[in-house]
Order: sequence, then structure tokens, then C-alpha cells
Amino acid sequence: MKKMIGLMAVLCWVILIVGCAANTENAKQKSPASTLAATQQQSAEVTPEPTPEPTPTEEPRIIATTVSATEIMDLLDLDLVGIPTSAKKLPERYANVEKVGNPMGPDMEKVKSLKPTEVLSVTTLKYDLEPLFQSAGIEANFLNLTSLAKLEESVVQLGEKYDRKAQAESVIARYENKIVEIKAAIAGKPSPKVLILLGVPGSYLVATEHSYIGDLVRIAGGVNIVQGESVEYLASNTEYLQQGNPDVILRAAHGMPEEVIKMFNEDFIKNDIWKHFNAVKKDRVYDLPEELFGTTANLAADAALGDLLPMLYPELNQ
Repeated sequence: MKKMIGLMAVLCWVILIVGCAANTENAKQKSPASTLAATQQQSAEVTPEPTPEPTPTEEPRIIATTVSATEIMDLLDLDLVGIPTSAKKLPERYANVEKVGNPMGPDMEKVKSLKPTEVLSVTTLKYDLEPLFQSAGIEANFLNLTSLAKLEESVVQLGEKYDRKAQAESVIARYENKIVEIKAAIAGKPSPKVLILLGVPGSYLVATEHSYIGDLVRIAGGVNIVQGESVEYLASNTEYLQQGNPDVILRAAHGMPEEVIKMFNEDFIKNDIWKHFNAVKKDRVYDLPEELFGTTANLAADAALGDLLPMLYPELNQ
């Protein structure tokens, strides 16, 4: 009997030990580590979903608010959704494009309605226009067109931005070739002293060497009689200007050219001081065509330099 009891106890211990071992094995199989490994194995066997195709880049919606900016976009072979309202002839490709108003005061509501990705203006209008664009929630790009070099920089930057490098390089080469031609033509010649007057209906200003026309005069070898200024234009003071005694006077008429030229002619007759200028005595007063000599640089810069040369060096016209 004692043996039976002892045998029964041993069997109970065996069953208990086997049961514990089985439970331990089940626990191992259901542990987090083993579950993660199994999940990873299953995931590896699942074919991954194909990567979706990238969304096409949004087409640029560019608005040019000035004539110069519009002409640059045409040169770069770029479409526009908005152009300035202007009496000047704009590129034919934009004949049916929406007009957004005067360059000096674009219609902000119309600009916003066109949902532009970029709006182009010029730095000479930035002071007046930037607050208007900001209040309308429009970010504008103000191109610096105050000199030929700045024009070239703007063309290059836009060419890079819109993948039009070849077109940009072509126009830059055109200007650089013209400058080489100009330098060769004036080599060894004395530099003429030049006064530049910018006329608008009712008044006129003096253009410094920092203005676009002043820059063209510099490239052509002329010396502006107004030196040491940091601005593009100054108020006119004929007594002061007469002291500079320019060899050449250039008159640029803007706004209403015919009216401004008439104003210039009347002032040169009525204001006795003009007859004391060397340029007037020698009949070297020239009216610049507005389409070539704007207040900001334009794509006709090479043609403008060609027109300017015989004004500064009459012997080249003989």
C-alpha cells in the first residue's frame, strides 16, 4: 500500500512537470518577440503596393505688370495670364491676354482673380506698389532694370527659373557684342560731358549716372555732369547745371512725348539761361525716342546704344 501511494505521488509530480513544460513552450510561442518575428515574415511575403506617379508640376501663371517685363517674357518664350494696359505695342503672342491695368497702379482685384504664381514689376515702382501688393496678399517680384547689367541679371535669373537658359544667353550675347562694337568705335576719343533731362507733362528732372539712360551714356563713353549722387533723378536747377556746361544735352520725353517735347522747346526759348550752354550754342541738343530710351532698361538696349553713339560723337555720323 505504501508503494502504491509512493507511485501515485511520483506520477503526480511527472504530470505536473510535463504540464509546466508544455505551458512554458506555449508561452514562448506566443511571446511578443516571436509574434513580431512571425508578423515580419508575413509582411515580407506580401507584395508591396506600387509607388504612385508624381503629380505633374503646376504650370506657371505669370503676370507682367510693365511693358519691359512683358517683353522679357516674350523673349524667353513664356506665356502670361496677365499683361499691363499700355498704349505701347506689346508682343503679338499676348494679344488675347487679360489686361491688369496701368503699370503704376495695377488692378489688384483683377490680379488676384487670375491666381498668379508670380507677378512681375520693376524696382523703380517698388516703393509705391509693394504695400499694395502686400495688402492684397500678392507676392511680387520687382525686377531691377536700372542699368543694362541689371537687365542682363534679371534675364538670366528668369531664364534659369523657367528653364529658358538658351534664350537668355542669346540676348546677353547680343548686348555684349554691341558693347564691344561701341568700345572699338570710341577708342581714343575724348569723353563728352552730357546732361540728361527726363521730361513728363508739366515738369522735368535731371537723370543721374544711376538712371538707365545715364548708364547707356556711361557705356557709350559719355560723362554725366551730375556726379556723386545716389538716386536716379534730381530736381532741375538750371543755374547749377549751367556750371557743368555740357557738350551734349539729351532730352527724354515720357508720358505724353509730343506734349513734353513742346514743353522742352518752349522752356529752352523762354528761359534765357539755356543759350549759355555749350550744347545749345553748338546745336547738340537731342530728343530721345521713347521706344528706345525708357525710364527702365528694355530689350532695345543695343538699338539705343547704336542711336546714342552719333549724338555723343557727331564725327561718327559723317
